[in-house]
Amino acid sequence: MINQTNHLIAGLDPEIKDILVSNRREFFRSSALKLGAMASAPVLLAMTAQNAFGQDLPQEVVDVLVFALTLEHIEDAFYRSGLETAGLIPDEYVGIFNQIGKHEAAHVAFLTTALGSAAIKRPALDLTAGGKYADALSNFDTYLTLSQTFEDLGVAAYKGQAGVVAVNDDILTVALQIHSVEARHAAIVRKIGGKKPWDGAFDEPMTKEEVLAAATPFLA
Repeated sequence: MINQTNHLIAGLDPEIKDILVSNRREFFRSSALKLGAMASAPVLLAMTAQNAFGQDLPQEVVDVLVFALTLEHIEDAFYRSGLETAGLIPDEYVGIFNQIGKHEAAHVAFLTTALGSAAIKRPALDLTAGGKYADALSNFDTYLTLSQTFEDLGVAAYKGQAGVVAVNDDILTVALQIHSVEARHAAIVRKIGGKKPWDGAFDEPMTKEEVLAAATPFLA
């Protein structure tokens, strides 16, 4: 069980992992004693996340985390689909997209466990956005364009919700940690596409409504 948990936590972003493991030894010891053989690794990981954040989050913070989880589900599915499509991603970039995909999967796992019963499952997706990007999984240029779109959207979304999650220091810290990783994704994807990694000295945030308007076409 502990080996399974180690594997799950190892898949998380290093900064997020630091939060989860800070009191891990004592938490696992006490939880395992209480739950016995019923304490599976995912259960312990979920409890650890909830323990780190506390049980009573304001509804508006829960709403933001569900919103973030929706975006992470889209990114996770997008990179899984791309990596599973033979010949789509040039060999020289497979390692990069594989790593980005692992990060997005870790974000989904973390937000899911942190939200507990409030977490949503992956929604039905249409990565072609109703046919607008019909070759999303057969043309690397289109795939790269969408990758940049999702990463830029994620960066702007986390930034736009910083004021809401600022009511909880732990949530704000993790949101900023995920935000910075998304920004690094955006930079490397832009570089692969031959673009500058940045647009200026200051990035603009996006409201939840703006982000949802951009993401909704990819929801089936």
